[in-house]
Amino acid sequence: MTTDDNATLTPADRPYWMGVLARAPAAALETAWAGVAPGPAWHLLRAPECGLVMVQGRAGGNGQPFNLGEMTATRCSVQLADGTVGHGYVAGRDRRKAELAALFDALLQGPAGPGLMASLIAPLAAQAAAARTETSRAAAATRVDFLGLVRSR
Repeated sequence: MTTDDNATLTPADRPYWMGVLARAPAAALETAWAGVAPGPAWHLLRAPECGLVMVQGRAGGNGQPFNLGEMTATRCSVQLADGTVGHGYVAGRDRRKAELAALFDALLQGPAGPGLMASLIAPLAAQAAAARTETSRAAAATRVDFLGLVRSR
C-alpha cells in the first residue's frame, strides 16, 4: 500500500481503505471531514440504515466455517456530484460514521485519493496498529506458562 501523493490508487486498494475507515473512531472521521472544506456536493443513494449481519468463524482458525452469531452493522451509500459512488459499512449503530465512511470512500476513488490516503488512511492505520500492539503487550504481561509451572515441581 503506497501513500505517495503522486501515486494512483487501484480498485485493489479499496478493501484496505474501507477496512481502515470502518474501524476508525467516529471522532477522527468527523475531524477529517471538517478539514475537507467546504466539501464536495453529494447526495444519499441509501440513507444510513442499521441491521444484522451473520459473523462466521472457522474451527481451529482454518477448518470448517460455522455461524458464530449476529452483530449489528450500519451501511450507507452516497454519490458525489461527479457521479462517484461511495459505500460505508461499520460495526454498530453509528449512522453518521457510516455516512462519513461512504463519503471518504467516494473521495478516495477520485483525484483526491492519493492525498487522502497519505493524510487520513495512513495515520488511522498506524493508530490502529499501535493500539493492537499495546493490547497484545497488556495481554502478554498476564500470560501464565502452565507447562513451566508443572516442570518446576
